[in-house]
Amino acid sequence: MKKYFLHITLFFSLVCFSQNEQLAQYFYDKGDFEKALVSYEELLVALPSNTQYFLRTIECYQQLQKFDLAEKAIQSRLDKYKQGNLLVELGYNFQLRKDDVKAKVYYDQALDKINKNPNEVYGISNSFERKVLLEYALKAYQTATKLEPNFNFNYQIGLLYGQLGNSAMMIATFLDEAFANPQNSILIQNQLSRFMTDEGDSGFNETLRKELIVRVQKNQDLFWNRYLSWFYVQQKEFSKAFIQEKAIYRRNPESLSNIVNLAQLAIEEEEADVAVSILGFVLENTNDLELLIQAQTYLIKIKIEKAQEKEYAAINTEIQALLTTYEISHFTLPLQLIQAHFVAFNLKQPEQGKAIVKKALELHLNEYEVAQAKMELADILLFEEKFNQALIYYSQIELDLKNDVVGHEASLKAAKTSYFKTDFEWALKQFKVLKSANTLLIANDALEYFLLINDNTVADSTQTALKEFAKGDYLLYQNRIKEATTQFQSILKNYKGQEIEAITLLRLGKIYEKTVDYNLALSQYQAIIDNHNEGIYMDEALYFSAEIYNKKLIMPEKAKPLYEKILFNYQDSIYFVDARVKFRQLRGDTNL
Repeated sequence: MKKYFLHITLFFSLVCFSQNEQLAQYFYDKGDFEKALVSYEELLVALPSNTQYFLRTIECYQQLQKFDLAEKAIQSRLDKYKQGNLLVELGYNFQLRKDDVKAKVYYDQALDKINKNPNEVYGISNSFERKVLLEYALKAYQTATKLEPNFNFNYQIGLLYGQLGNSAMMIATFLDEAFANPQNSILIQNQLSRFMTDEGDSGFNETLRKELIVRVQKNQDLFWNRYLSWFYVQQKEFSKAFIQEKAIYRRNPESLSNIVNLAQLAIEEEEADVAVSILGFVLENTNDLELLIQAQTYLIKIKIEKAQEKEYAAINTEIQALLTTYEISHFTLPLQLIQAHFVAFNLKQPEQGKAIVKKALELHLNEYEVAQAKMELADILLFEEKFNQALIYYSQIELDLKNDVVGHEASLKAAKTSYFKTDFEWALKQFKVLKSANTLLIANDALEYFLLINDNTVADSTQTALKEFAKGDYLLYQNRIKEATTQFQSILKNYKGQEIEAITLLRLGKIYEKTVDYNLALSQYQAIIDNHNEGIYMDEALYFSAEIYNKKLIMPEKAKPLYEKILFNYQDSIYFVDARVKFRQLRGDTNL
């Protein structure tokens, strides 16, 4: 019984202590340092050796300009514990009193502590960094490293050089560390990426590029070719990354997987010509069935994406020839599903498309392959306006791969099916959930449809315009481009100036881009810029216009100010980072 009451007492003591700590933190965060001081002093009485409570007590003294009390408390603790970081605290207290001479004396004493005992570097350097005394923190790490060669603070030193604005030393230190300890390479690349996308140092990318090129030239280790390839990928310079990957492969022809991945990235960034070159290299240099099929699949997708109707028959023949060459098996499932989709959506033969998928489902497939096949079957059923049947298959995939990206994709397609059916209430609920999905593309897509339905329901409770728009979207889904264009043009005519107008202009712009009518596309985007500059589609109109001028019409002087507007006015846009990279390239910051 006594033990029981002891446990109860301890439990309530811990709860009360935790609440006192939270209260102290609350007052501190709020800026009420008088009350925070009282709370932290009470906590420090209970736990006198607690460093966090002590430092917060000192900070409260300093915020209240009670520097004498702070000095006395720090000196007393220093006398008791002899910790080097307390010399930094003492020096900083003098710095706050504008006594820089005394401050320097204590900072130098702290560095001298490291000379006597290199293990002191951890507490001392941490204190210098917390006080943003970066030069001293750098000296602390460098001093300890000279005395104890086994210490490795290259990562911390690299970060400090970066914070001090010394890009060249930061890059050199980081690259040395990455080469010496490749297990830290991803961590270092993440830091380099932050600086590469930072507007504050426009010359950083060029400095990094030059340093990597020098290392490639001076050192025959393929590590540097890989790093330079990584750099070019960050800059979306896929052709230059390809040069490095080819050099790597020719000296170490073990795997083409990195080159195939590079092709995929180029496709995602709509660099089709570069992707075709990369995939051609893969086909020339491998007999691996899986890689051959993967490369051929990407090439066929590129052809379909760019094809005119007169080319459809030739493409269908080519797909059939590939399937004859590589045979029907689970290895060629991607090609079989492409054929099914092409037959249904491009040749308008959905029955044949379904037959291809059903035949594929008879193969020995794993659960992901089954999901992919069912997804294609559902897509074709949706094409045929068999909404409920499509929903059944999407739901099966959701249940089978509940927490997987493929499952989330099926959920998104199910929500779009409800939208196409004009069941907006149910679709809105689904999109609301999916806009918080872990996969960025799915989340962004869901958010777009959520805003579309929500905003146009608020503007028009009858949802008349929204129903017309959903019909246009469904025609687009069915690849009935001319009819979709007519539908959207009709919406512009009948609902001019209404909420639906901006998104309709955006849809028409994308259609005209697909049909290579770039001037018409630009006119749609310009109408958004002129008449809906307070709306949510402005960043897209600016970005899509800039991309046309930059990539299609090769008029960089017109693209540059459009990218710049995104940088100044739409920092929360999903296109912000890409716009910044391309603006810098057009501005001539880097000689990539």
